Amino acid sequence: QVQLVESGGGLVQAGGSLRVSCAASGRTSFRSYAMGWFRQAPGKEREFVAAISWSGESTYADSVKGRFTISRDNAKNTVYLQMNSLKPEDTAVYYCAARGRAYTGGTSRPGDYDYWGPGTQVTVSS
Repeated sequence: QVQLVESGGGLVQAGGSLRVSCAASGRTSFRSYAMGWFRQAPGKEREFVAAISWSGESTYADSVKGRFTISRDNAKNTVYLQMNSLKPEDTAVYYCAARGRAYTGGTSRPGDYDYWGPGTQVTVSS
């Protein structure tokens, strides 16, 4: 089993920056897992934000491309999401997720991920 815990959410003004983190623990070979960030706003479906493969290749949703950066620190079993130029529409609960199969790429499909964190709230005020 893999446990994921997000941190770093909070309230920020539009145009500001925030970094959220996701720490993995348990029976994990973290460096071999693809990781993803998703978000869910009230009344909306969970949507893909960014993903990073075990080898460090990253993909982004069009809505965040150029503003958000996903990265990983395998020594710390942690994946990060740096969010810049935040907009009110970025307000959501942000979830990190891990794929259970080793040495796979990150994808935009929630069903491809086997482990999920409880989420962290990010609120962007206008």
